[in-house]
Amino acid sequence: MGQVTFNIWRGSSDTKGVFQEYTTEITEGMVVLDAVHQIQATDAQDLAVRWNCKAGKCGSCSAEINGRPKLMCMTRMSDLKTDSPVTIEPMKAFPLIKDLVTDVSWNYRVKKTVKKFKPRKPDHADGTWHIDQRDADRVQEFRKCIECFLCQDVCHVLREHHMHGQFSGPRHMVYNAALEMHPLDIEDRREDLKVKDNIGLCNITKCCTTVCPENITITDNAIIPLKERVADKYYDPIKWLIRLFKSKH
Repeated sequence: MGQVTFNIWRGSSDTKGVFQEYTTEITEGMVVLDAVHQIQATDAQDLAVRWNCKAGKCGSCSAEINGRPKLMCMTRMSDLKTDSPVTIEPMKAFPLIKDLVTDVSWNYRVKKTVKKFKPRKPDHADGTWHIDQRDADRVQEFRKCIECFLCQDVCHVLREHHMHGQFSGPRHMVYNAALEMHPLDIEDRREDLKVKDNIGLCNITKCCTTVCPENITITDNAIIPLKERVADKYYDPIKWLIRLFKSKH
């Protein structure tokens, strides 16, 4: 591929950041993370970048490449237009630490607040359950999440409106769905989804689904069914009348 120019964001939380230009040799098969490491080794030894597995399974190397949230280790240079500089910058939905590294710890704090798995009583005396295979298969998709937080980064509620204190974001809707839809779980998280997680703030643009590297159908399979569960509990007129009647007796 030859020489390719990159504009990489450089800066920290206490300094004004700028894009710096670097040029490096790109060969066949290289991904963006390879190029960043090459630049780090030759021209910018102090460049901060987070990575771990380089196989698209740890979610560490999330960044914005030409303005789109992606995993650097899964973005091939051959898929990018290189006739103009390739822009690499940190995720915008989270506080900057340094260069391409952001502080995503808020996501882990939110995850801790989700009610844990609560299984129903066993179906048999030997302590086992009977589960329909289709019900078990339904939640397997959600378990593929690698917590790269690209869905959080692209969500306009977090990215543009910075409502981290009011909205938990699509990643945690996926986590809630994995628990809520589990065939053995009997915990009720609908009040938390409505009040604490503010699921109503999601206007189902499907941008989170679009950027998911694991191809989880976040909007259709997780968020919309959770919205329906919340609506059934709080906005179904018949159920509202039943609750009103019970509260008076």
